[in-house]
Amino acid sequence: MPTLTIGAEHPALAGHFPGTPIVPGVVLLDESLRALEQDAGAAATRWRISTAKFLSPVRPGEELTLGHEPLADGSLRFTVSRDGQLVAHGVLVPAAHKSADNAAAVRASGAQWVGEPERGSAAIARIMTFLALRLGRKFALAMLWLITAYFYLFAPSARRHSREYLRRALARAPARTDFFRHVYAFGATLLDRLYLVHGRLDLFALTIEGEELMHAAAARGDGALLLGAHLGSFAMMSAVGRRRPGLRVAMAMYEHHASRIAAIFRDADPASTPEIIPLGHLDAMLRIRDALDAGGFVGMLADRTIGEAPAQVVDFLGAPALFPSGPMRAAAALRRRVMFMTGLYRGANHYHIVFHEIADFSQPAPGGREAAVRAAIGRYVALLETYCRSDPYNWFNFYDFWHGVPP
Repeated sequence: MPTLTIGAEHPALAGHFPGTPIVPGVVLLDESLRALEQDAGAAATRWRISTAKFLSPVRPGEELTLGHEPLADGSLRFTVSRDGQLVAHGVLVPAAHKSADNAAAVRASGAQWVGEPERGSAAIARIMTFLALRLGRKFALAMLWLITAYFYLFAPSARRHSREYLRRALARAPARTDFFRHVYAFGATLLDRLYLVHGRLDLFALTIEGEELMHAAAARGDGALLLGAHLGSFAMMSAVGRRRPGLRVAMAMYEHHASRIAAIFRDADPASTPEIIPLGHLDAMLRIRDALDAGGFVGMLADRTIGEAPAQVVDFLGAPALFPSGPMRAAAALRRRVMFMTGLYRGANHYHIVFHEIADFSQPAPGGREAAVRAAIGRYVALLETYCRSDPYNWFNFYDFWHGVPP
């Protein structure tokens, strides 16, 4: 078996950490990969990391033993040991390899929503904001029909993708009125977010399903990860959570993907806007952990893939679709409970808030953590499908969600 020693002169060790150098995980993977490629005679292969787990810190100068085992699908299982004790292991996948298990398939659906250009003008949005706050919600909802008509006429791509989704959710051919109802519901939830950040929860009639789960989690003080989707209104759910004194509700999201028009809402009362934990930053996981350790809740939307982030193929509304596995893996790593949550818009001023427990990673999983994560993602998608069918006009992904996903 090949051996590997990372010397103290490695440039990454100067800042990781001063006085107590520890080999960064990315350096350990990089150096191990180089050694494994040479030993396996696979230097010409480009590899992608499917899974990697670090069990013990590695310090400079320690002699490491590398092991590798080719798998039937062309992947390579590797191990890194020190004095017979495993310090890291994982699976490498050839970059061109495609499989339903690791979801390295075409990411067209995930990439499409990231690059979709925004419609509308920030100036018009500010005018609508001013009128909605001055003239009231009834006036704003009447204006919303005109905005919906505009999108019907000038957004053929959104209309096409809405029709494809509604065909699956309604189990019939959608009519023109179905697209109107779909876009109108989307506009209504955005409009109501405006009232919520101005502290006007009193405008709405709410029914809540599973609220006792939130109260129980708050009483235990161990927090929970709330996994939602672009289904209904997360802002409504967050506003309901803030009714409980001392309860912390944060939202973890890719901040640079937030709508530029949504920035207008930040001018409202800061106490009414949710705390944002920006993903993609080095301290994101630490901030999520700190919020949970304080007994709070952290919400994430888990129905859109992005880039080459880990994902899982799950059957959704009759066809395979990609769903990100990162949020569920984060919950498993932090050993937290996971709840499904949504705030469904049911017309007029009525919202139905839903909480369902999906998984409890604070308890050992009999089949192992990886199997538990996959099962939990399956339960999440099953709940999402249930509410897409019961409240079909509430799912707001106006792009080709199923495109390019292998069966």
